Formats: sequence, C-alpha cells, structure tokens
Amino acid sequence: MQELVFINKNLARWKEFEKISNHKANMSPDELAAMFIQITDDLSYCRTFYPNTETERYLNQLAGKMHYKIYQNKKESGNRIINFWKKELPIILYQVRSYLYFSLVVFLFFAMIGAYSAAKDPNFVRSILGDDYVDMTEANIEKGDPMAVYKQMNQMDMFLAITFNNIGVAFRAFIFGLFFILGTLNVLMFNGIMLGSFQYYFYTQGVLLESIMTIWIHGTLEIFAITVAGAAGILLGVSFLNPETYKRLQSFKKGARKGVKIMIGIVPVFMVAGFLEGFITRYTGAPYFIRAALILSSLAFIIWYFFLYPKKIVKKLFAEENKNI
Repeated sequence: MQELVFINKNLARWKEFEKISNHKANMSPDELAAMFIQITDDLSYCRTFYPNTETERYLNQLAGKMHYKIYQNKKESGNRIINFWKKELPIILYQVRSYLYFSLVVFLFFAMIGAYSAAKDPNFVRSILGDDYVDMTEANIEKGDPMAVYKQMNQMDMFLAITFNNIGVAFRAFIFGLFFILGTLNVLMFNGIMLGSFQYYFYTQGVLLESIMTIWIHGTLEIFAITVAGAAGILLGVSFLNPETYKRLQSFKKGARKGVKIMIGIVPVFMVAGFLEGFITRYTGAPYFIRAALILSSLAFIIWYFFLYPKKIVKKLFAEENKNI
C-alpha cells in the first residue's frame, strides 16, 4: 500500500480521534481504549512501512495525546504487557533487523579473529582469559573433568552472579552506542575475541566437543542476547549520527525508546541463560543427547522469536491493511 492510500484510507478516523483527544468526550473508558489501540496499530504499521515521515510523527503525537488522556491516572494493564511481547517488541525487532545482522556479523568476525590469534600465539589465550583461569582449567582437564568450573559455586549464587554480570555487559553494549557506535563495537569485539580464543583453547586440549556440549547449554541464549544488545547500541548511535528528516534530539529520543524496549525484552533471556548456567550446566555427566536437546531448543527459540515471528507479524499487519482497502 502506498503512503498516500494509507493516509486517505484512515485520515477521517484520525481527525475524529484528534477531536476526542483535545476535548472531553462522553465515551466509556473501554471505547477510548479501543480507539487508542487502533491508533497504536496504525502507528506501528507506519513505523514499519513509512518510517521517518510526517505521517509517523503525526500519529506518534496523536497516540501520545490519547495515551495521556486515557491512562494518566491508570496503571498499565496486563494486556499492555502481553501486547509488548506479542506485537510491539517483535515489530521493533523487525525494524532493526539490519542492525541485528550487522551486530552478529561483527561478533562472529571477531570470534574468528580470536580463534586465529590463539592458533598463531600459544600465549594469546592467557592474555585474554588470564593465567589463573587457564591454569585451573588445565588442572581440571588432567583430573578428567574439564568443565568443573561450573560446579564450584552454589547454584543460586552462580545464577544471580552470572545473570547480573551478563545484563551489565549487555547494558554497556547498549549505552556505549553513545560513543559514535565505537563503544558498542568495542564490547562486541572483546566478547567475540574472548569466545573464539576460549573455544580454540579447548580444541587444542582435545575437549572441544565436551566444551560445546556444556558451555552452549547457557551460551546459546547468553551470546545471542549480547549481540541483540549490540544491535540496540548501534541503533542508539545511528539515531544520533544520522537523524535523517528528524531533528537530531528527536531522532535520538526515538532511537533510545526503541533501544530501551529491546533491552527490556532481552532481560528475561539473560535470566533463563543464568538459570541454565547456575542450575543445569554443572551436570556435565548428562548424556549428550539431553544437552544437545537443550542447546537446540534455545536455538529454535532464537530463530523463531527474533527472526521468523517478527516477519510473520509484519506480514500479517500488511495483509490486514491491504485487505481493508
């Protein structure tokens, strides 16, 4: 649907909403809430297919007015929370998919750099992971339990420590986007190099398969969530560096709102990853097929929720709008 057709199709309804938002109306809260949902649906559609336009700015202002009118003294309902996970976040993920792909490529590139550096310099792993960690791991390998590091802490303590640490890393990747994106790229670079050298080290010790079947139980969600945070950081930086038709501050606020929503969205992912690392990963004697099933389940969730589902939601939204022409 062309933007002009979209405007002509909905303009009369928008003008009616504008009158209601500017004056007291004899309408029930449910009727007003239904109107607000229609406006936010229109706004989501516009943001997806006609971003950075006057139409988007107009709908954003109108949605803000209606939200204030309806909800200024009312707490968010459960439906609002459900809608965030079912619709709002997936649409944002679709809109920033190019940043997510870029973040993944950057991370994987530096992971390969890390593995290559470890292959060329035997001391590289020690410079990245530290002598204490490498010495401890070598001792564990000699004892026949290379992944014993995951059994050292109390389960709950490990869950909390790992979760808060990973969330901290993710928020640094996001906030550091303010430094002209370079800060975000630095976080992705360091973590990518660390992962690549880490896995190559286990390859040289002859326990690569065991490391994969253990580390990636929690690492699948953990590593991917960090790259999503990287995408949010890149979005933050780009929104400031390239405001397009917006004023710079307006563009930055718009990017920051989307970025914060993305960060909220990945906090539960880090919590699940932390739970797996604290309570499940330590069972290194579990059969490979069980551990592989956990890894593949995490991977399937990532592919579905972060890539397939957002595309499905947007296609459905586009089909509904075309159907109503």
